Amino acid sequence: MKNEDTVVLVYSGGLDTSVCIPLMREEYGFKHVVTVTVDVGQPEEDIRQAEERARTLGTEHYTVDAKAEFVESYCWPAVKANGDYQGYPISTSIARPLIALKAVEVAKKHSAKAYAHGCTGKGNDQFRLEYVMRTLTPEMEVIAPMREGRRLPNGRTEPWTRSEEVDYCEAHGIQLGVTKAKIWSVDENVWGRSIEGGRLEEPDYAPPEEIFKWTRSVADAPNEPTTLVIGFNGGTPVSLNGESMSGIDLVKKVHQIAGENGVGRVDIMEDRMLGLKVRENYECPAAIPLLTAHRALEALVCTQAELKFKNMVDREWGELAYKGLWYDPLKEDLEAFINEIQKRVTGEVTLRLHKGGCVVTGRRSEWALYNEDLASFDSKTFDQSESVGIVKTHGMQSRMYWSLKNK
Repeated sequence: MKNEDTVVLVYSGGLDTSVCIPLMREEYGFKHVVTVTVDVGQPEEDIRQAEERARTLGTEHYTVDAKAEFVESYCWPAVKANGDYQGYPISTSIARPLIALKAVEVAKKHSAKAYAHGCTGKGNDQFRLEYVMRTLTPEMEVIAPMREGRRLPNGRTEPWTRSEEVDYCEAHGIQLGVTKAKIWSVDENVWGRSIEGGRLEEPDYAPPEEIFKWTRSVADAPNEPTTLVIGFNGGTPVSLNGESMSGIDLVKKVHQIAGENGVGRVDIMEDRMLGLKVRENYECPAAIPLLTAHRALEALVCTQAELKFKNMVDREWGELAYKGLWYDPLKEDLEAFINEIQKRVTGEVTLRLHKGGCVVTGRRSEWALYNEDLASFDSKTFDQSESVGIVKTHGMQSRMYWSLKNK
């Protein structure tokens, strides 16, 4: 039986979700607000602040440590699929299904009536969170106060602005350290950090250095390059510079080294799911080297036809992951192919990190489709005279077309 008085709020401790707590009581009539913060690699201070704010605001709070699960079950599949969306490593999007999954587990424990989240009606996260909630618990209600708008005295509603949210917090004594002048919206996990809001939304506004926390500027990065050797087994990163590591430890170490070398900043114009084109800034110091190394190893061990087809598969996988469709059957189908390919993606890749750049300088694998004797210009093993007939027939139909066109 559903507990009609209980709502489970996906809680980050930030502006939007903190506003939701008093709203759940004052506007939606819930007596029991359960908050869930899922630790996927946010700063420890953010986790502590979320816990303190939840206590201050009188909720029953749960913090779920899901960092290791996030790396093993979400980041590593993204590596195998070269997870990218329009030029940046997908990070925020792949954390949302896991966050929603943990909220579902808490909601089932409390037999809650509804979920709540702080997503707006313009963003992507509303789709990602609600898809998982509706897939796993279709009988439950989902409330999105920021999307539904604030209620006016005349009974109508209008969308919340971030400035109005700041005013609401001040009126309810909620101290968040957010001001109307410095209103960055930041989302972090071990795989990536997104920064948006305020003037950062303007396509021609140069991001101030203060928004970056994980990566040094090119000017401040070391003058000497750093070499990394990434080891893979079955497409999964397993070692760094010859030392075997757990997934979470490896990500953290690459994150630290790459960030110090200024690697990981991405500034793009992104097409959101609703069709809105927005400017986004990301820091992905672990993801960029690991994905770069993975692509290099695949290029060494896969056939030309496999790489061509996998490029299409990876793009489709990235689209599904970006949309949060973690349980879509097409995703399972794509992963069947991806995982078959990964059986040969075993070996090591050497990277050179320097002043924001990440360059592959070497790769080796027992599955390498490279033969020095055949490839070398000094070798006589390959009889080059046998290419004569093949070359003569190359482009036969297009040559015929060109001849007819120019009669």
